[in-house]
Amino acid sequence: MFHRVTLRATDRDASEGFYDTVLATLGIERGQWGGFAVVQADAERPATRGLHIGFGAPTRAEVDEFWRAGTAAGYRDDGQPGPRPEYVADYYGGFLLDPDGNSAEAVHHDGVRRDGLVDHLWIRVADLAASKRFYEAIAPRAGFRLRTDTPERAGFRACLRCRPRDGAAPGPREALVRRICAYIDEHARDERISIAELVRTFEALQRFVSGRA
Repeated sequence: MFHRVTLRATDRDASEGFYDTVLATLGIERGQWGGFAVVQADAERPATRGLHIGFGAPTRAEVDEFWRAGTAAGYRDDGQPGPRPEYVADYYGGFLLDPDGNSAEAVHHDGVRRDGLVDHLWIRVADLAASKRFYEAIAPRAGFRLRTDTPERAGFRACLRCRPRDGAAPGPREALVRRICAYIDEHARDERISIAELVRTFEALQRFVSGRA
């Protein structure tokens, strides 16, 4: 889901050692990091601070092992493994701090992303309103939309199917997909929406399913 996530580290070797240790518990070795990277910070590009990065775990047991291996290696605890129903009903996460104080989590729930190493990112910012305006400005071209908007946080959710293609106007089917995604974002929240409900709601989808579109 994320094309690339790069952390700039005060001590690259130390940070890579941390991520080597904890990601191995999820079955991810250094050569499998893909779009996740740790690079050396310098005077022009300072170390990453205030970032939370959630890595998808296939099971709760692997969340437990992620946290256990990290704390056993001397890394700082940022939250023991356990349910976090304030996010979604079956959310289960364990949290650690990397050498620069960024929060790293292993997370498992029914909707955890399976198309990449990174499930989600949170960024602590000095000015929430200004940061929200920035991400809202780039959202139409980056393929994500504002999903959560409270005084404490702004949450964005990716929707690659809604991403514009080379500035072209969407065709009928792409426009339908965008409408359906907007409906799901507006109504789903923590509930699941069935295909049957979508078919009932969108007449154009009925035609598509029946082969008449």
